[in-house]
Amino acid sequence: MMKLAPKVPMMKLAPKPEILCPGGSLEKLKIAIHYGADACYIAGMNYGLRTRAGNFSLEDMQEAVRFAHQHQAKVYVVANMVPHEGDAVGIEDFFRSLEDLGVDAVLISDPGLIRVCQQAAPKLAIHLSTQTSTLNYAALNFWADQGLERVVLGRELSLAEIREMKARSKIQLEAFLHGAMCVSYSGRCVLSNHICYRDANRGGCAQPCRWFYDVGLEDENHRYRELGGLGPDGDTATAFSMSAADLCMLDHIPDLVEAGLDSLKVEGRMKSIHYVSTVANVYRAALDAYYEDPDHYQVKPEWRAELQKTAQRVLSTGFYEGQPGPEAQFAQQGQVDPGVTFVGQVLDYDPDTGVATLEQRNKFARGDSLEFYGPGMRIFRQTVAWLENAEGDPIEACPHPLMTLRLPVDQPVQPHDLVRLVHDAGPSHA
Repeated sequence: MMKLAPKVPMMKLAPKPEILCPGGSLEKLKIAIHYGADACYIAGMNYGLRTRAGNFSLEDMQEAVRFAHQHQAKVYVVANMVPHEGDAVGIEDFFRSLEDLGVDAVLISDPGLIRVCQQAAPKLAIHLSTQTSTLNYAALNFWADQGLERVVLGRELSLAEIREMKARSKIQLEAFLHGAMCVSYSGRCVLSNHICYRDANRGGCAQPCRWFYDVGLEDENHRYRELGGLGPDGDTATAFSMSAADLCMLDHIPDLVEAGLDSLKVEGRMKSIHYVSTVANVYRAALDAYYEDPDHYQVKPEWRAELQKTAQRVLSTGFYEGQPGPEAQFAQQGQVDPGVTFVGQVLDYDPDTGVATLEQRNKFARGDSLEFYGPGMRIFRQTVAWLENAEGDPIEACPHPLMTLRLPVDQPVQPHDLVRLVHDAGPSHA
């Protein structure tokens, strides 16, 4: 009798890392969790690095924690500014409030604030911010010895370095999964300070690395002679001389899991709910698919297509595959056209009539092609057959911001499903 070959045991998977998404406002936090985030990071009105994001009052934080915990998700609060003397006034009370609200952790970069937090709110877990540029295992073990729960790694690490650090450390590791990259070490830049008098490390970055730059000379009579842009043949239209490509690790989910990361972080507290929902939806599907069948995991074309529908620069893997080259720089490369515009959110659906009630976010009209999408990668396209306003009057378009309207839909939808206008659409029903 022929002997059967012994079964090769499936490799033992590491515990599934969390998907950590930005919660730039209470609406974004709820959308991120609804679309698959295991945790969100938010900020209060002070002490963070995004003063122009939709930051949270303590009342909003209380609602965020309640909602997240109700959906088995976590909330982390950033207090990762680099404080000058006087910037941290009142932060002891802030840390106590976070502890009282049940916030799951606070992200800090300054060692002095870490000590203040440990004394003021000893039960509040502390995560070390990426602003500290932690890039070796000795630093990881130092922070573990200081009582921290997790370190958010610097973006400048390769996967090989992360694997080595994980093997030789005793602390949770978080790393970036998707989003904007910075040309400075972990965001520690002073270009905005010099050009705009806005301190990047205290929340005021004007992102001058994203600007167009050209080259010119001034003669002795103060006459300016333009020499051209920094693009090919002096093309100023593509003269991004410092702007980094965006990070995308969709193709490397198995590598990130194998490296032993505890948390995979999406950048973007100032991005829209369209961006947050789309990215959370895709990475939730990808990570779950890998854990369901790691031996046959493949990136699905529809995942890649979804990510391309968010407004972004060209994509790269940053430092994960080694020292990046010109491909990780946005200079001389065009902005990716997403091909869609976010236009609304579903408020309600009547299964008897097949009519959905929407809140409008951008203008669209009868005859346009719309794409509806929801959690679990539920996506379909259709043409707008008719529209009516909240009073039931027929309308041709919806030009007023946040107006409520109704339209027939070809498939069932749910509250919090989102809607895109498809540019230059081909046949309906993708």
